[in-house]
Amino acid sequence: MSRHMTFSRLHNFRDLGGYRTGDSHAVRWGRLFRSDSLGKLRGEDWDRFLTLGIRTVIDLRHPWEIDAKGRIREHPSFAYHNLSIEHRPYDQPGLGPEVETGPFLAERYMEVAHDGAKELRQALDVIAASHDGPVVFHCASGKDRTGQLAALVLGLLGVAESDIVEDFSLTELATERLLADWRADHAGQVPSWPGYGRAPTDVMRLFLAALEQQHGSVRHYAAEILGVDDDLTATLRRNLLEPVRES
Repeated sequence: MSRHMTFSRLHNFRDLGGYRTGDSHAVRWGRLFRSDSLGKLRGEDWDRFLTLGIRTVIDLRHPWEIDAKGRIREHPSFAYHNLSIEHRPYDQPGLGPEVETGPFLAERYMEVAHDGAKELRQALDVIAASHDGPVVFHCASGKDRTGQLAALVLGLLGVAESDIVEDFSLTELATERLLADWRADHAGQVPSWPGYGRAPTDVMRLFLAALEQQHGSVRHYAAEILGVDDDLTATLRRNLLEPVRES
C-alpha cells in the first residue's frame, strides 16, 4: 500500500495505515488520513478526494486562517468540523535563524497540548464516532498541528514511538513544495527562519519526551489532561485497528 497520495495542489496528504501496535494489530489502510489544507482541492484533485469515501473532515486551523485561505467546499458525503487546537499563534517564517527548530517547535507543541485540551479531546471524540467511514484531519501545511494530533492518536492506539517520529518526519518530503507555495503567496520574499516547513525528527522526539517527563506517557497525558478513558481508547482501537495477518 502507498502511504503518500499524489495530488496536484496537496503536498502532504498521506494514509496513516500500516503502523503496527505492540499487540499484533496495525492501523487499517484507508481509514485515517492526514493532510495539508484541503481548501486547495480543485478539479481532478477534488474528484480524487471524493473517491476515497471520506466521511469526516477535521480542520485544525484558526477561523481567521480559514477566512483568508478558504476551507474544503461542502459536500453531502462528509461532515466538516473546525477544531482550532492552537491558542497562541506564532509567525514561523519570521523567526530568526538563531532559533533551533527542534526545541522551539517542541515547546509550541507542549503549549498546544495544554491550551488546546478541549479541542484535542473533541477531535478524538469525532474520530472515535466516525465508525462509518474514513477520517482526514489537516491544518495549513499538515505538519505541526496535524502532526501533533497524529502523534496523539497513534500513541493511544499503541504505535511505537519510533514509528510516530518517523511519520512526523515524512513531511520533509513535502518541504520544498510547501516552501514554493509560501513564496508564491509572498512575492519576492524568503522565510527568515531556516526551520520553516521542516520536520526534523528531533521535534517529535523532544515533544514526546516532554510529555513523558510531565505526564508519564502519551496515554497518561490523554487521561489526565484530556479526560480520555478506557472506553474512548477502546473505541479508537476498534474502529482503526485490525489484526496483523502474518504471511
